[in-house]
Amino acid sequence: MHKPASESVQLGRRRMALALPLMAFGLVIPPVFAATDIHQASRTLMGTRLDLTLQGADALILEKATSAALTEMTRLANMMSRYQPASALNAINLMAGIQPVSVPKELMQVLLMARHANLASNGAFDATVGSLRGWNFDVNNPTVPSPTEVQRTLRLVGQREGLVLDEQTGTAYLKKRGMRLDLGGIAKLPILQAGLQQLQVHGVKNAMINGGGDVIVNGTLNQRPWRIGLRDPRQPEKVLGAVEMTRGFVAASGDYERFFIREGKRLHHILDPKNGYPTHGPHGIALISDSLENINGLGTAIMVAGSQRGQALIASTPAMDAFIVDADQSLWLSPGMRQRLA
Repeated sequence: MHKPASESVQLGRRRMALALPLMAFGLVIPPVFAATDIHQASRTLMGTRLDLTLQGADALILEKATSAALTEMTRLANMMSRYQPASALNAINLMAGIQPVSVPKELMQVLLMARHANLASNGAFDATVGSLRGWNFDVNNPTVPSPTEVQRTLRLVGQREGLVLDEQTGTAYLKKRGMRLDLGGIAKLPILQAGLQQLQVHGVKNAMINGGGDVIVNGTLNQRPWRIGLRDPRQPEKVLGAVEMTRGFVAASGDYERFFIREGKRLHHILDPKNGYPTHGPHGIALISDSLENINGLGTAIMVAGSQRGQALIASTPAMDAFIVDADQSLWLSPGMRQRLA
């Protein structure tokens, strides 16, 4: 007899919660050893825990910088959320098949990144999977659409032909009525970058922002590179290893983040735009790059495309280090990642 869906979801969430301090990210500074010039803050944003760690001599500046960064990231998260009825993103969704919509420049930049990721991955990344609205991965109310509903909404998926961006007029348009955008696979890193930029405007040179699987760092901690723990997708409560960074991005994707068990199957939130169901490829991926444009959306694309195509995508992307844990639990490391973890 299978457990009720709600119990399975809660188990998945508990596992995720246990792993949070270890995630890409787990910079954990024990209070006894923490230097007095280190400032930390947390907030729930974009459906995950957001952690900021800053180091600097002036505590007041660190506090003001943290407040400014959180304010800016909250503003952008609300702008790009499909869960906020009045968001700029949902204005596009509501006008699908009717007319183009003027969008803020920050949203246009993310939409352009989505277009780039779609083209670079030959459609494996597709922001119009938001059209598959029958799926709900909420911990309290998981739902699985019927095969008929999946097929009905799948005809609305197709970013390359269905999303029209006009940079000159600053508008975005979905061609078919009922199409929906979901930027969950590509908006987080730009939002974290905007937060870091606010910290830098306020004079903070040493900082890390961890958004529950996506991380941006700059500078050092105690005059040493930041050490970022990479979660092992095979055992999400453990880390595969730690990497040292003084700037750049870490992006992680996996089937262990948001999922529930239904009839013995793990159903997770990364949907395949070709069939409308959760992917059956890699268990998880971690990517490291100094370039936001190169890394953004690639993790989701590899989860969809599979390990073999993913390795080719990584090899063709400049200055990209990565690992992939495949469906058979095998671990693939790029040469650069192998060196980082040595």
